[in-house]
Amino acid sequence: MNTKLTLTIEQTVIEKAKKYAKDKERSLSSLIENYLKVLTKDDNSNEIELTPIVKSLKGSFTAPKDFDYKKELTSRLSRKYL
Repeated sequence: MNTKLTLTIEQTVIEKAKKYAKDKERSLSSLIENYLKVLTKDDNSNEIELTPIVKSLKGSFTAPKDFDYKKELTSRLSRKYL
């Protein structure tokens, strides 16, 4: 059930929000509603449910202690794109 809500917001913020909503092809009401849903969402839902396949793979790989992820990523992306 939808219910009307009156808010007091600075005019400049409203104008920017309306432009943003128009650019995203959404209504301002739906943007605000979704934002409030995110704010009030139960904290229990923050935990991601892992599928059985992902659970079976979890912990199957252990990187060496001196493994530098950023260095390795940079190296591989350089080889791929340069």
